[in-house]
Amino acid sequence: MSVIDHVRDMAAAGLHSNVRLLSSLLLTMSNNNPELFSPSQKYQLLVYHADSLFHDKEYRNAVSKYTMALQQKKALSKTSKVRPSTGNSASTPQSQCLPSEIEVKYKMAECYTMLKQDKDAIAILDGIPSRQRTPKINMMLANLYKKAGQERPSVTSYKEVLRQCPLALDAILGLLSLSVKGAEVASMTMNVIQTVPNLDWLSVWIKAYAFVHTGDNSRAINTICSLEKKSLLRDNVDLLGSLADLYFRAGDSKNSVLKFEQAQMLDPYLIKGLIECYLASNSIREAMVMANNVYKTLGANAQTLTLLATVCLEDPVTQEKAKTLLDKALTQRPDYIKAVVKKAELLSREQKYEDGIALLRNALANQSDCVLHRILGDFLVAVNEYQEAMDQYSIALSLDPNDQKSLEGMQKMEKEESPTDATQEEDVDDMEGSGEEGDLEGSDSEAAQWADQEQWFGMQ
Repeated sequence: MSVIDHVRDMAAAGLHSNVRLLSSLLLTMSNNNPELFSPSQKYQLLVYHADSLFHDKEYRNAVSKYTMALQQKKALSKTSKVRPSTGNSASTPQSQCLPSEIEVKYKMAECYTMLKQDKDAIAILDGIPSRQRTPKINMMLANLYKKAGQERPSVTSYKEVLRQCPLALDAILGLLSLSVKGAEVASMTMNVIQTVPNLDWLSVWIKAYAFVHTGDNSRAINTICSLEKKSLLRDNVDLLGSLADLYFRAGDSKNSVLKFEQAQMLDPYLIKGLIECYLASNSIREAMVMANNVYKTLGANAQTLTLLATVCLEDPVTQEKAKTLLDKALTQRPDYIKAVVKKAELLSREQKYEDGIALLRNALANQSDCVLHRILGDFLVAVNEYQEAMDQYSIALSLDPNDQKSLEGMQKMEKEESPTDATQEEDVDDMEGSGEEGDLEGSDSEAAQWADQEQWFGMQ
């Protein structure tokens, strides 16, 4: 049993700190005497050492070692092609136990995402041939493409996940969020529903979240309620949380609070939505008590700091405290969207638009988000940068065509550009009216598709 075998066994046993120390020493020995280990052994050492660094959250250092490992593997591949076969069967087991090059690239992509270098993560995964991409690689690619606003490749990757794993529900939600029709998504799960017992609810579940992502809150609520009433899915925290969120969007704070409280009894950590409901119903005291409890229980991280700051913003007396909390949250995670949004809200109140623009540009440097683009548009309007504001609203709408606030901002700017042309405005209003009718017709078409889909699944 070689020393490399011992390193491999320790890595498999989860002894990461031990692997880190031993592999570091062995790599130094190899650097001082290149003949000490074979190319394949050095490749393994580099991968195991990088894995131990990844476990210790030293992502930048891990990327460096993974890169060296891939370079070593590339050289190893060239050597194996050049060298003639010696007929030594002992080399076969060694080659079989080499760490997967695909897995190394996936780990590198994970490091890049942790370092907020999404473009580098996409580049490393994009370099893997399509036929070699595992479901988790396609899922990561889909999420990264979606975050970057690249809808077409994101849809393709989500569909590939579903082709390989038809019960990947988060991939289904990803497709629905990208405006893929619910009936089309459901058709991709038809075979598994027909062959696996106790999955008769899945078609209804897809239908419910299709309504969620098209903004049809009423039908989404009714459909999820029909699921939640079924005995096997009763008291599901995710369904209750979705119902609470939908009631909240629909302006029904009473039912929203009831559903969140019901969900919280099942899962004490499901608190954020309940605090928002308290705020919506003007129950500031209850919201503050809950937010402080979360802060004390979970500690000071970007999420809890932002949550507490959100409540503090509702009271003029605690505005300065909110500012301090948000600054701490953004120090920990400069790209945390919820903290950026709340800090922008505070800067807007103080009319510090230039500071807000700088904050939003920095947050958008490595990600694309509808709300951030829309708020940046609002700030640009405030400093008379109308053309760029229009561009930001357009980007926001490309990410979420249902974002009403972005649409309103764009329409307001268009009207202000031609305030005297009342006739044109009336014509536009008429066209908008007919557009709404078109949307209703589209909904009927979607309902018709679902009727056909339900027939496929043998549903009434």
